[in-house]
Amino acid sequence: MSRTTSRGRAEELLARVPLVDGHNDLPWALRDLVDGGQFGEKSTAGHPAASASVVDLTTRQPALQTDLVRAREGRLGMQFWSVWIPCRLAGDAAVTAVLEQVELVHDLAARYPEHLRIAQTADEAERAFEDGRIASLIGAEGGHSINGSLGVLRALRRLGVRYMTLTHNENTPWADSATDEAVHGGLTGFGREVVREMNRIGMLVDLSHVAATTMRDALDVSAKPVVFSHSSCRAVADHPRNVPDDVLERLAGNGGVCMVTFVPHFVSQPYVEWDARLKEAMTAAGENHNDLDARHRFADTWPEPTPRVTMDDVLAHLDHAREVAGIDHIGLGGDYDGTRQLPEGMEDVACYPDLFAALLDRGWSEDDCAKLAGRNALRVLRDND
Repeated sequence: MSRTTSRGRAEELLARVPLVDGHNDLPWALRDLVDGGQFGEKSTAGHPAASASVVDLTTRQPALQTDLVRAREGRLGMQFWSVWIPCRLAGDAAVTAVLEQVELVHDLAARYPEHLRIAQTADEAERAFEDGRIASLIGAEGGHSINGSLGVLRALRRLGVRYMTLTHNENTPWADSATDEAVHGGLTGFGREVVREMNRIGMLVDLSHVAATTMRDALDVSAKPVVFSHSSCRAVADHPRNVPDDVLERLAGNGGVCMVTFVPHFVSQPYVEWDARLKEAMTAAGENHNDLDARHRFADTWPEPTPRVTMDDVLAHLDHAREVAGIDHIGLGGDYDGTRQLPEGMEDVACYPDLFAALLDRGWSEDDCAKLAGRNALRVLRDND
């Protein structure tokens, strides 16, 4: 079957089944873009939601990987917008910043009502899709954003936040991160309390970024299906951010979903090895590899070129996740605008139909593709509603 025919089948499929993406960092990318002066604006540090009014997302924005033109071309039906904040923000500053990010997402939906609609439940998300809108849900990336407070966690849920990633690149006082030195051996007693409270209030437990020990502890505690909003398979690319096979196998019993990401660092073994050498060089220079700004500055002057990564690398993870976790426990979490580089063929949010065309060419059934696209993620959301 020709790729043109497969592309048509993919387009038709994504017109029927909402394409759910687990993680997009557009909110922070907009802050970066405006604070960096690309649009001639002053810093939005005092009023970050103003970022939503500066950049016109109804036109193509080459400085971003996401805009509404390409989101429509990519048949995006439902998006978890990440309200990420850097680990360098701690305490009250972290709480302030995450609230600002939540407000920015609400501001975007208010600014583009013909394209975006805030949704908090699976039913609301499906109605938005049926009405021709991109259902917009909110995910908090990094448990440091609650500053150790279950009250803040509950407040975020009231504001529409539907998942929280238990850590980002560094440990929290109650959970180990995949990319930090282990301190807790997984979750502390308070960390287990956080998971139970998230179950109670209907907030999805997101296990991307956490250490494998934290993954296993959370699965032991959680009475509701969990998600990995943007992670890939450790057996295919041996990065600690990825999910080991024993954890993938446990998703069937939990009912959860691993939403495979497109980030080159996590999908390509040569890229994993390149990044490990980069970390060694940064450590030798006294730089913190976990600080993304510092990492980007250092990489820009580092002489070793990045390895080539293509859509085939992503397809390998999807095949492996389907085999190990099962077709009912996989999804997609591209991490657009959260990474500077993407695989060839997956450069921006317009590329999803090409990915599904490639899966159809590999022999995936339309039913399998529909589960990957959104049925699985919607089931997990509904089970947590």
